[in-house]
Amino acid sequence: MRQCYFCQHEVDVIDFKNTDILQKFVDKTYKIKPRKKTGLCAGHQRKFARAIKRARQMALMPYEER
Repeated sequence: MRQCYFCQHEVDVIDFKNTDILQKFVDKTYKIKPRKKTGLCAGHQRKFARAIKRARQMALMPYEER
């Protein structure tokens, strides 16, 4: 089982402006990857999803491509 990336690096706040890290956990169509694929713990997966949605609203990341 993988260790959560954010627990491993002791990250408390997932910043929506840091798109380099957020890009690791979205697929090529910019959909949020599920927890099984990302290896994140439940708490960080929720915080990560919230950060992605905020980054999309601020036009830092695109919405899903079809």
